Amino acid sequence: MAGKHLHVPLGDEKESDALGAGPMRDIPWSGLALSGMGLIAISLFAFVIVTDERAPPPHGLTTLEPIFSQRISVPDMAPQSVAIRTDLARNDSARNDDATSTIGRTIRTAPAQMFVSGGVKVARGPFDVSLAPAPDPRLVAQGPHGALPRIGGDGARPADVYARPVTPAPASAPRIAIVVTGLGIDAATSARAVEALPPAITLAFAAYGDNIEDRAEQARAAGHELLLQAPMEGFGESHASAPRTLAANAPRERTLDALHWHMSRFPGYIGLTNFSGARFMSTPQAFAPVMQDIADRGLVFLDDGASPKSLATALAAATGAEAARADLVLDASQKPEAIDVALRQLEALARERGSAIGVATAGAQSIDRIGRFTQGLAVRGVALVPVSALIAAPARTSAR
Repeated sequence: MAGKHLHVPLGDEKESDALGAGPMRDIPWSGLALSGMGLIAISLFAFVIVTDERAPPPHGLTTLEPIFSQRISVPDMAPQSVAIRTDLARNDSARNDDATSTIGRTIRTAPAQMFVSGGVKVARGPFDVSLAPAPDPRLVAQGPHGALPRIGGDGARPADVYARPVTPAPASAPRIAIVVTGLGIDAATSARAVEALPPAITLAFAAYGDNIEDRAEQARAAGHELLLQAPMEGFGESHASAPRTLAANAPRERTLDALHWHMSRFPGYIGLTNFSGARFMSTPQAFAPVMQDIADRGLVFLDDGASPKSLATALAAATGAEAARADLVLDASQKPEAIDVALRQLEALARERGSAIGVATAGAQSIDRIGRFTQGLAVRGVALVPVSALIAAPARTSAR
């Protein structure tokens, strides 16, 4: 891609008779030619070995060897079908194999990796990051249904330890976070989102589905930070719309028991987001214990923005929880053109306010349009960040 490959076809070459007459004809030209060819071959062989072992790759070039070979194969890919991601900050000082600690999070350079975004094969650059392993033993407490997240004895929080580090970008760049929800139940949908979306996009997994722990770990291995998506009661919905739905009129003990069941299904998430929940999140006596439990465990909460009556941000201020509300639902309509309009609105909002959060479901159209949209963000001067970068602690109030 930095330049064309030159291919010289082999053919039958005819020897010239234009050597003339005289003493020149007595020289053993064929022997000298063979000797010369042998010396050239040996020299080239030695050059390749030395270059391969000692010389660094040319500046600006990346290897296409996958980090995780089981993730996705890229067979017979023509050079013109490859696009290099440009949304990764160029920091030449980070071109090494060492890990760098930044605010308790690990940033690690890695070889390039191919993934599919919006139907286009894209090469990850060498500045991608790896997430901290999960579960971290410091952050595990035993509950009635299995392991639960907690704040470590040293003050470490799951929201910080499991978050995706932010790739450096200019301080003036508008920031966009996109959360894709509805993962974990269907294996094909989960795999498509993990493989097709840039790793800076946060993925929300529901606690249902077979092998949920493996699917969540595959997403984290690909660089995506995770949210746990908990079902909450909406208006006009049955309490049994999904197993262990958090119901507005349920006793506190039953609500927390259901919450802890969801929390124990897989490790490594930074916090929770809602599935539905308009009624539950507008009922303070039901929602407040959940927000308090989230805060006490060092987690964050993202309100998906669908309900105008949600008390999430108000209860976050009362409990000291870190919370944010999504600015736009990106795929209220599944028409591609409608999703494109919502994504442009998200970018305009980020330019106006400095940052914006969008939420979408893991439908095929949503994944395709989001993938295409994110490819040009860096060129337009916009930084794509994980949602953890846009969730801040509110000022604690005296209300409880």
